[in-house]
Amino acid sequence: MPETFRNWARNQSATPAEIRTPADAAEVSQAVRDAAAAGRRVRMIGSGHSFTGVALTDGLLLRPGALTGIRVAGDGRVTAGAGTTIRALNAELHRRGLALANMGDIDAQTVAGAVQTGTHGTGRDAGGLADQILALELVLADGEIVTVRAEGDGVIRGVPERDLFDAARVGLGALGVVTSVTFRTEPSFLLRSTREPRTLTSILASLEELVDGNEHLDFFWLPHTDTCLTKRNNRSPGPARPPGALKYWLDNHLMENTLFGALCGIGARFPGAIPRLNALSAAALSASTHTDASHRVFASVRDVRFLEMEYAIAYEHLGQALAEVRDLLARRDWRISFPVEVRVSPASDAWLSTAYGRRSAYIACHVYRPTPNPAYFEGVEEIMTALGGRPHWGKLHTRDAAYLATVYPRFADFLAVRDTLDPAGTFANDHLDTVLGRVPAA
Repeated sequence: MPETFRNWARNQSATPAEIRTPADAAEVSQAVRDAAAAGRRVRMIGSGHSFTGVALTDGLLLRPGALTGIRVAGDGRVTAGAGTTIRALNAELHRRGLALANMGDIDAQTVAGAVQTGTHGTGRDAGGLADQILALELVLADGEIVTVRAEGDGVIRGVPERDLFDAARVGLGALGVVTSVTFRTEPSFLLRSTREPRTLTSILASLEELVDGNEHLDFFWLPHTDTCLTKRNNRSPGPARPPGALKYWLDNHLMENTLFGALCGIGARFPGAIPRLNALSAAALSASTHTDASHRVFASVRDVRFLEMEYAIAYEHLGQALAEVRDLLARRDWRISFPVEVRVSPASDAWLSTAYGRRSAYIACHVYRPTPNPAYFEGVEEIMTALGGRPHWGKLHTRDAAYLATVYPRFADFLAVRDTLDPAGTFANDHLDTVLGRVPAA
């Protein structure tokens, strides 16, 4: 019986005609050639943490579980197999005294899945994963295995290597199957994490000072309240003072997952109680500080299942966008239990990075998985698109290629590379046909 793939949030699924688990690039190459011969399209999944149908296919589905392994060069270059999780990569880097400069707030994703959908984290100076990539190994639509490098000056199928590198770093799997990623790393470092509640009103009044004064800022606004939890992470000379095992369990498992999940469940049954439940959560917030290895500070525990929409906007619009979202919720009768998350990023030069060409701010809206609220997402999306917002490639949105072409300066260039490398649409699927447009018929 055919096996069905479902993502983490359980809102996307597909039953492919065939599933393979290749162990190296050569086996990926053979799988791609076999699929092309059979007239099937090919996609490779990651850990299933995208909320969109970006990884789905009814053709050949590749599982990356055997494409693992980490190689470390003497100059700090680290190459990880596509199926290596960020968690496994961090553990090995830490063992060797190395670290990524920045990462997202979960570490369960595979390396390839994270980079291909534009995972970004938050940073004043350090960009997302795509901005730390030095090379990518790809299997093209005809099965050829190529490596594209940041410093490359060759030509691959008529495409300048540097162009392919800039296109493929956030490539959505549309240009080829990524089989390994080489990152630029740095010596391990400590982060001092300061968590404290603040009002949204005070944050809006001192936003520039708060963002510019911290290397990594992340804050969560509880709807129906004026309360935010701010997380300020800055490099520290040490010594390390990690939270004790009990404190870690209380904060990261009991408070932020078990009890929060219970409150979400109550709110799902009694929506009218959500404002009071959020006020209760706001009152329970307290300040804390600890210092630990960077990857332990960056990563969070996320057990309560949710749906998410996130938009990147030009940084200078952040205050306006937040105020408009707050006013929108005040006007509507929605009951939103999950916080709205805000992060920032420097400009990127990866063509489809949501931060391409501009310093960016991210506003992420979540809803409890059992109680989706499309109207909430649509209302916030209207605000974001009016500001030229770019939706996260792995999170829910309703934009298509016609809109996306207006907010990504290199969108047409990306499509030209795709159409050159994959003229038959071997790596396409229904979702990519929407957000990128169909590959032109030969």
